[in-house]
Amino acid sequence: MLKLDTGFKPVNAAPGKVFAFLSDMNNMEKLMPEQVINWQSTIDNCRFTIKGMADIGMEITGRTPDTTLNLLSYGKVPFKFTLLITIRQVDAASEARLDFEGDVNPFLKMMVEKPLGNFFNMLVDNLNKQF
Repeated sequence: MLKLDTGFKPVNAAPGKVFAFLSDMNNMEKLMPEQVINWQSTIDNCRFTIKGMADIGMEITGRTPDTTLNLLSYGKVPFKFTLLITIRQVDAASEARLDFEGDVNPFLKMMVEKPLGNFFNMLVDNLNKQF
């Protein structure tokens, strides 16, 4: 099992705005790096390819207004995973955190742990740039 988290990072918007943005998977494309290609999405799910790595799919399976989004792996993926997005209010703005758990064997864990950690941190950093 691979577990990663970004820690809470600042987002210059109220939790409701951040939640509304992240609740629509079409918006997730705006957070992705240039290595992401073949983007497809609906409000509830998305699929994409990370160049030279793998095809990934995610689906929102739960929403708690203004605080959390639960996502699961979706479609054909290299391994099953969960992603929890947590948003909390800080003064007039907010903070967001990503918690990832993947069913990854020890060999694959060594290969993907650092790139996935960098990927999730970049997503949260890019979220702040949207506001």
